Amino acid sequence: MNTRLIALLICLLLGGPHRLWAQPAPNAVTEWATLVQTSIHNAAAPRSAGTSQVLHTMVVLAMYDAVMAIEGGYEPYGPRIKAPLGADVRAAVAAAAYLTARARIVASEVPALDAKFAAYMATVPDGAGKTAGTLVGERAATAILTMRAGDGFFNAVPYACSAVPPPPGEFVPDTGCPASPSAPQPVDAKLGQIAPFSVRDISRFRIDGPEPMTSSGYVEDFEETRDYGRADSALRTAEQTDIAYFWSEHPYVHWNRNLVSLAISQGLGVAETARLFAMVHTAATDAVIAGFAAKYHYRAWRPRTAIPLADADGNPDTDGDPTWRPLLSVNHPEYPSGHGFWSSAVLDAVGAFFGTHKLTWTIATSKAAVPALVQTERTYHRLNVLMREIGDARVWAGLHWRHAIRDGVRIGRRVSAHVSKRYFRPER
Repeated sequence: MNTRLIALLICLLLGGPHRLWAQPAPNAVTEWATLVQTSIHNAAAPRSAGTSQVLHTMVVLAMYDAVMAIEGGYEPYGPRIKAPLGADVRAAVAAAAYLTARARIVASEVPALDAKFAAYMATVPDGAGKTAGTLVGERAATAILTMRAGDGFFNAVPYACSAVPPPPGEFVPDTGCPASPSAPQPVDAKLGQIAPFSVRDISRFRIDGPEPMTSSGYVEDFEETRDYGRADSALRTAEQTDIAYFWSEHPYVHWNRNLVSLAISQGLGVAETARLFAMVHTAATDAVIAGFAAKYHYRAWRPRTAIPLADADGNPDTDGDPTWRPLLSVNHPEYPSGHGFWSSAVLDAVGAFFGTHKLTWTIATSKAAVPALVQTERTYHRLNVLMREIGDARVWAGLHWRHAIRDGVRIGRRVSAHVSKRYFRPER
């Protein structure tokens, strides 16, 4: 067997031409996806998961357009940028990410980001290539920031209950109703009003709504979450409890970290990584915007309220339990499930990029962020298995009814299919 034939067979076995010579290593896009994360959200300057995701997507799209200007291969997201000959792609990515993030991170994080940028650019050799690459990155950042001007990112949208006390079925914030003006507001009430990235009107992805409280489906969901999601459940196993904790980290931080590790483990080059991140984050962000628009449209109560107050829900088959508490709790409406629409959008976009849902992916969760966690890494071989586990985790955590997870997944998949079909396509 000759050398060329051997090489071809290896290439096919590994999944494509880019796998043959690529070595698992970071590139400029994975490096800057990691560098900006701690400037967008960290313990000293916390930001909600949803608004973190919106800002990160702006950064990713600026990096993508900068890379495409230099390397080509796929349609840009924003206006086409003409790159000078010899432009350095590392300088372009760094400038695009840095300038886009710097325009919207909190002021206290600007000095640290400035220092990261200066240190990174010091590793890029001086010369015409660096100068040209920096110019490309500046143009990409300017274009994205111009496109997103007035997108509602900085709006303040206070939450008000419809009545005091809220009627059965309506979400009750952590601080109750009415909430003190100084109390923490429900999370991301404004998110559904932020302009999406891939459609004009996010309501095209609206879904039907929660199960009626008097339905048999509601009773089935009620009993499952009541029994498995209780903080001291006797039915939930130790493994199920650990899985619930595994999927409880800040989802923006969690998915960004694991997408970076996926790109590196798959040996993706800078152009492929830029496209993967653009596809995934655009789909995830528009799914998050659509999902939170639905959350604050339906304003459905969570199990933490519904189970203790079940005697008032109008269904004789649900009994109230004032002692019931969930394993985990979050401060925004229950329906649809956030992980349902966020994670399904991520996973479907990953599947669309690789052309398969059969993919080995080791996911890591931070023990520092989730101290109760036992197993910090889990390896999956099929994306649909991964999604099923996420859905189970949210029930076992006492956060959701099963119906909300299924409908959340519907949103994520519809948004992801739209993005994969219309954006980031090969150039003709």
